[in-house]
Amino acid sequence: MLTCQVEQLTERLEEMKPLFPLHWEELALEKDKVPLDPQYDIYLERDANGEVIFVTMRELGLLVGYFVGFIAPGLHYKTCLTCTMDIFYIHPDKRGQALPGVKLFKAVEKELKRRGVQRWFVGSKAKADASSLFEFLKFQKVETFYSKWIGE
Repeated sequence: MLTCQVEQLTERLEEMKPLFPLHWEELALEKDKVPLDPQYDIYLERDANGEVIFVTMRELGLLVGYFVGFIAPGLHYKTCLTCTMDIFYIHPDKRGQALPGVKLFKAVEKELKRRGVQRWFVGSKAKADASSLFEFLKFQKVETFYSKWIGE
C-alpha cells in the first residue's frame, strides 16, 4: 500500500539521492550539456528556514516518490503565501496503481493548507505531461514555459 507523509528534506536527502538519476534521465533537457548536479546546500538552507515542503510516497517503508516545493510570500504579491513546486517524482513501477499522483498531491495540499498557504503553482514537463493530473485536481492552467539552449 502506498502512503504519503510530510517529512524533513534534511533528514531524507541521502535516501532520495538514488532516485535523482532516474528522475533526471526521464525528464532532463540537454543531458549531454547539463549534468545532474543539485545545489544541496541551498535546499538544506531553505529547509532549515522552513521554506520547503517535502512529502514522500512510500511502499512498505521504501521511498517510491516525492514532492518538493518552496513556500514563501509571492515576489509580486507579498501578502499571498505561495508554494511553488520544485520537483515531483513517482517511480515508474508505481504509476497507475490506485492513482498515486492524486494521493501524493492531495497529501501535499493538506499540508499546504495546514501551513496557511494561499496559492500553489505546479508545472509539467512537455515530454511527460501531467496536465491531466493537475486538471483533475482542479488546478487552473496559467502559463506555458519554453526553453532554448543558447550555451556553447
